[in-house]
Amino acid sequence: MKRFIETLKNIYKIEDLRFRIGTTLFFLLIYRLGSFVSLPGIDPAQLQNLQSQTSDGLLGLINMFSGGAFAQASVFALGIMPYISASIVIQLMGIAVPYFQRLQKEGESGRRKINQITRYLTVLILIPQASAYLTNLHMQLPDSAFAMQGIWFNAPSIVILTAGSMFVLWLGERITDKGIGNGISLIIMIGIIARLPMAVVQEFGSRINGGGLVMFLVEFVILFIVFMASIALVQGTRRIPVQYAKRIVGNKQYGGVRQYIPLKVNAAGVMPIIFAQAIMMVPITIVGVANSENLRGVAAALSNITGFWYNLTQFLLVVAFTYFYTAITINPTQMAEDMKKNGGFIPGVKPGKKTVDFLDTVMSRITLPGSIFLGLVTIMPAFAMMMGISQSFALFYGGTSLLILVGVVLDTLQQIESHLLMRHYDGLMQSGRIKGRPGLGGM
Repeated sequence: MKRFIETLKNIYKIEDLRFRIGTTLFFLLIYRLGSFVSLPGIDPAQLQNLQSQTSDGLLGLINMFSGGAFAQASVFALGIMPYISASIVIQLMGIAVPYFQRLQKEGESGRRKINQITRYLTVLILIPQASAYLTNLHMQLPDSAFAMQGIWFNAPSIVILTAGSMFVLWLGERITDKGIGNGISLIIMIGIIARLPMAVVQEFGSRINGGGLVMFLVEFVILFIVFMASIALVQGTRRIPVQYAKRIVGNKQYGGVRQYIPLKVNAAGVMPIIFAQAIMMVPITIVGVANSENLRGVAAALSNITGFWYNLTQFLLVVAFTYFYTAITINPTQMAEDMKKNGGFIPGVKPGKKTVDFLDTVMSRITLPGSIFLGLVTIMPAFAMMMGISQSFALFYGGTSLLILVGVVLDTLQQIESHLLMRHYDGLMQSGRIKGRPGLGGM
């Protein structure tokens, strides 16, 4: 406790760090306040049906990512997920389209151009999503809830919803530039945290009324175990002993000195989960955010978060995106060239193409168990709901929320620790360094 108080004092002594933390909290406060500002022309007192609709199912998941703004018919109702979807499309195009490949090689100017294109694509995604959201509003709310009808309500509301999401994106970028941590990651995290107290209270109340206090305590023990496993999964490993890497590829020439190569079991972090969730929200957007009883065929199967096809698809997407994100963040060719320039080598492996092939094989094989474990943690809420746990609380058992929380918190703490160590203060941990994960800004 004494060390914690000393750390807080050290943080306060650093003017730049104090300003950054204050700026981050200020922008996050603006985001949370905006989540309660309803669209003009809607009576907030008549949103009961919408809030009931978003209490479970896929819409409940969307509502969690927006921090409750979706159920409030807020100007921030669509949240940051359209930007995530646009980022996925741009990254995929960066693999297949030569124009985007050239932009990626142009350094800072190319990155700015890609960011600009991503924003334009985000607007194009937001317009149909806003239309679908308004269609759902008209289905859920009585006519008396609207001060205006038809195009006089829909046209301005589409503009407001689109502008609201772009403003949320702007807030995230300002946090990244002027605050501490990755802004977009923190916005997603703060939305998830905002739902946690109510979820705990509801689950506790349901267990008390049903005489299941012991079961409630068991749920928290399981949640703690999953939390610790999530920390291990998010942190991964920063380096792998060469002899273990050679066992992976079947090379028995270990070398006499214990050496390491900079590969991680979970190099993608929480990004595959974010990508998979963005993709899984597409079907319900296509069908106009309709009630579950109105969904048919594939849309119904992919909108039931406890169903077999939804969880299988999400599991496969997480595994696929883990390989995809690992491939775009780790370049074996560049690693081999850097090792050669610095006079490094892997004992028993020739420099050049042999080293590239060795690193590529090791990375591919160690990514498989990491991706499978990440996929299993992602679909764990479905198993929790099958055990009778309410959805609002069950969502904190898996990658949908818990891994995101862990990853963002570790990344933010790592940045705070870097500021402390740079000014010759003790870090946040008594021993060792905090191993954070890349934020969403790396997309």
